[in-house]
Amino acid sequence: MQDWGQGPSADDLEKKVIEIREQFKQKFNPQRGFFPLVILLLVVVIGAYSSFYEVDTEETGVVLRFGKFAGFADPGLHFKIPFGIEQVYLVPTGRVLKEEFGYRTVTPGVRSSFSKRGLEEESLTLTGDLNVSDVEWIVQFQVSDPFKYIFKIQDPVGTIRDICEAMVRKAIGNANVTQVLTTERAALAGEIQQNLQQTLNQYDIGVRIVTVKFQDVTPPDPVKDAFNEVNEAEQQKESLIFQAREQFNREVPRARGEAKRALQEAEGYAVERINKAQGETNRFLALLAEYKKAPEVTRRRIHLETMEVILPRLEETYIMDDNNGGLLPLLPLRKAVEGGAK
Repeated sequence: MQDWGQGPSADDLEKKVIEIREQFKQKFNPQRGFFPLVILLLVVVIGAYSSFYEVDTEETGVVLRFGKFAGFADPGLHFKIPFGIEQVYLVPTGRVLKEEFGYRTVTPGVRSSFSKRGLEEESLTLTGDLNVSDVEWIVQFQVSDPFKYIFKIQDPVGTIRDICEAMVRKAIGNANVTQVLTTERAALAGEIQQNLQQTLNQYDIGVRIVTVKFQDVTPPDPVKDAFNEVNEAEQQKESLIFQAREQFNREVPRARGEAKRALQEAEGYAVERINKAQGETNRFLALLAEYKKAPEVTRRRIHLETMEVILPRLEETYIMDDNNGGLLPLLPLRKAVEGGAK
């Protein structure tokens, strides 16, 4: 049983009384009448001294009377029956207790120092893909029932450590090394905390798990350099994937916009050509109707309208007379007119 800060037991008091009595026997004659009075006085003093105990603000006292549970003692100064009739065990219920795995804190403070010497078997764990990882973690817990915490099990702290270590090795053994070292650490810690609390509830030792947290997860020293190279390669791969996605998000919308614009231009051009063809068709049908009414007049009008379009485009114009077969050159009046205009 661990020392929970209890008061002096009956055996200790009896030994103390015997020791004092022997000392008095050596100094005084036992036949004198005041010796029993001195012994009685010493017993009263020791009993009065052992009748009071103090419970700290972060503690709860578990009171036993004749070895049976009698109640809890709140923080403050209390009286108990001496000579082992009542015993008090002080349990730190107001503090969050911490257990370290894979390392130990040597000097706590602002700049704490830690040591891993001799703890390799505790920190090295095997992952599901048969890789070894060096895991350091902590478990923080509070005592919810001090009586169960003391008397339900012989070594509650050792039990918590053993169960937690088993839970951690089980969770890491079901995961691969990449999940353990990178992405799934928080999820694994939450799973371990839940399973640990369920197991401790089955043991019924009055403990509430506050948190399970991985402090550091690294590959073992012999393979650390190789792992760092793999990690750098993974980071480079992720960087290239990110750059490719960025370029994809930039180029694909632009290409889609250009394709949509080309489709809209093609649709507009198709509408324009259809409207133009329909207009020419309507014009031809109108001319056909007029031609059927007056063929000669319509033919001549079409001929003249066509010549009005063609002749201004020619640089030289010749008129051939069917009667004399000669050529009648026309003066380049257009050029003269343009020269005079200049």
